Amino acid sequence: MSSLNTDGPVGIRFAFGTLTVLPVRVTRWDRDAARAGMRWAPLAGLVVGLCAAAAGGLLLLVGAGPLLAAVASAAVPAILTRGLHLDGLADIADGLGSGRPAEDALRIMKQSDIGPFGVVTLLFVLLAQVAALCELYGRGWAYGATAAATAGVVARLALTLASRTGVPAARPEGLGAMVAATVPVRQALGVALLVTAGCAAWGTLFGGYGALRLALCVLAGAAAAELLLRRCVRRFGGVTGDVFGGVAETAATAALAALAAGSW
Repeated sequence: MSSLNTDGPVGIRFAFGTLTVLPVRVTRWDRDAARAGMRWAPLAGLVVGLCAAAAGGLLLLVGAGPLLAAVASAAVPAILTRGLHLDGLADIADGLGSGRPAEDALRIMKQSDIGPFGVVTLLFVLLAQVAALCELYGRGWAYGATAAATAGVVARLALTLASRTGVPAARPEGLGAMVAATVPVRQALGVALLVTAGCAAWGTLFGGYGALRLALCVLAGAAAAELLLRRCVRRFGGVTGDVFGGVAETAATAALAALAAGSW
């Protein structure tokens, strides 16, 4: 019973302490704490997303245009994660693009420098995020702010899904190995259902097809992240911390693109 009572606080601390730069101390570093933390990851994403939305909305309030607001909303998540997710995405691009065997590709990913595949990938991903946010802020601050907050949640939902049992670690050490295969599949799907329902409920405030569009954006982000996850598992033999960062950025970008496409 005591472990059940402490699962929430421990998990929240683990999620915020490992996924953000916010001053939250991780009190436990073990597989049970990692399991709880990955279940709470979307909550950390919500806080990051709300900060991104606040930055963009504030700039619009003081008279800035939608492009500057979009840049701010794309920059805040990078700042609040020390750029680790973007770095992971770049490392994945270098590893996949190297064409080397799994062991050599993993060694390339561990290097501190970023190769041409990583640079190009970062460029286009950030351009896509800014373009989508600019389009949405151009329709009104509420659309851009909702997109920024939703992208933060969907990005961390991708981490929950990537932590499900059956997805092995590629290396025996590191954060990737700590959280890999910790969350039971049913729990991961339950979190996904809860996030989808919450986003859809918020979408009802926009009337029309708002609920459906936000639900579909969650599914689009999760699907894009799943495709990358499966590719990495086949290529590297499992997940690493870089893979987790890559799927988070992929999910956020796909969710933003889905929201920007068409009208609400």
